Amino acid sequence: MPDQRRTHRVLVVAYYFPPLGLSGVQRTLKFVRYLPQFGWQPTVLTVEDRGYFAKDEALLREIDGLDIDVIRTPSIDPLHLFRRRSVVRMPSGQTLGRLSKLSQALFIPDNKIGWKKHAVAAAMEYLAEHPVDVIYATAPPYTDFLIGMELKRRTGLPLVLDYRDAWVENPLHSYLTPLHRAQHSRLERKTLRAADAVVSINRPIKERILKGNSFLSHGEVQIISQGYDQADFETVRPDRAQDGVLRFLYAGTFYYNRTPEYFLRALQKVFTQKPELRGSIEAHFVGTTREEDTRLIEVLQLSDAVRQHGYLPHNETVQQLIDADVLWMTIGRGKGEDMMSTGKLYEYLGARKPVLACIPDGDARQVLSKSGAAFIVAPDDIDAIADQILTLYDLHKNDRLPAPSYSYVEQFSRRTLAGQLATLLASLLEADPDGAGVRTRSAGTRVQQNNDTHTSHDET
Repeated sequence: MPDQRRTHRVLVVAYYFPPLGLSGVQRTLKFVRYLPQFGWQPTVLTVEDRGYFAKDEALLREIDGLDIDVIRTPSIDPLHLFRRRSVVRMPSGQTLGRLSKLSQALFIPDNKIGWKKHAVAAAMEYLAEHPVDVIYATAPPYTDFLIGMELKRRTGLPLVLDYRDAWVENPLHSYLTPLHRAQHSRLERKTLRAADAVVSINRPIKERILKGNSFLSHGEVQIISQGYDQADFETVRPDRAQDGVLRFLYAGTFYYNRTPEYFLRALQKVFTQKPELRGSIEAHFVGTTREEDTRLIEVLQLSDAVRQHGYLPHNETVQQLIDADVLWMTIGRGKGEDMMSTGKLYEYLGARKPVLACIPDGDARQVLSKSGAAFIVAPDDIDAIADQILTLYDLHKNDRLPAPSYSYVEQFSRRTLAGQLATLLASLLEADPDGAGVRTRSAGTRVQQNNDTHTSHDET
């Protein structure tokens, strides 16, 4: 447990933070919300408001009254072009892929590098008047790591790196030339050597970090998984008439190889084989919409069975989770598929609903298989998906849909995970009453090794 004799302070470097929406902000927001309960007062270093694919002003209210400073700075990056707009329409998957490749050819480590100068200057000005004990940087974007490393160089403060995705081995990365990849590898090694502790969200990402950086020991990378916030569900009650309709819900964004195509084709097959079920099964999508998905729904003649809600504030999304009967998710086949453990997976578990998971082998399959309420099929097996839809319909009709056990789900609560992070942060301080100074990496390693088994899906 952290030292309760004084409150320690941590500077959180996070480009993505509310009011920006989408799943990338949730982990950081929840750590910031719950760390004060473990003796750590965060200050957030982030960007000024700008246009983005989704906005959720309500998320900021979660930290109202916690006396948390949020430092917002300018940033010269592609989103700066939309600073006068609130929400930017999500481009098609093909367009997004092309823009991503162009960006990765031009900017290293990413197109947020134009934030670094502004962020470092603002942080140093703040730290001159408000000392902190630890710097915590979360990525992507990997520019956050470079900012954390520069702040450590200038202040001598311990640095924690939090990998929400792999860096060099990120499946969404494409390298124009071997030189581009080598530059990324050099930067990653440099930041890892500067770090006093490293965190990843799952074991496959941890293994990629260790494989590419042999100077790290196994115990020097701790796993703190994604999670769900029980508080999000405590104020929500079912708000749907008992109409007998089986409602599937997908909450999130389709991109890269995450597509609704195979699920939709499976649903079409169900209605072709059993036309009497049309009107008894619905699919609801919550998240930013793409024209290509809307066209597919129309082509498959599923407009009467599929409803696209668009992006909703997080509290309304939670309401949709509670009102659904089955939650479904997909992770497509492709490079790095085993590393994908999306944030929605844990919110699905928190909703205590059965999950239809169209996913390949990997971390997500391992987590869900232990829940006792997952129906897992290959992401592109239309026949198997259709069979599971019918199985779930029969279970629903007979009021026999399973739910994940509380004892299993509880380990993924955001508060529990914040406690793990607080323990790690405390391990970086010397064991004197004031908590001043930095422990050696080996001292921090002892705590990391003990914590590496906190989540049951994290097994050697």
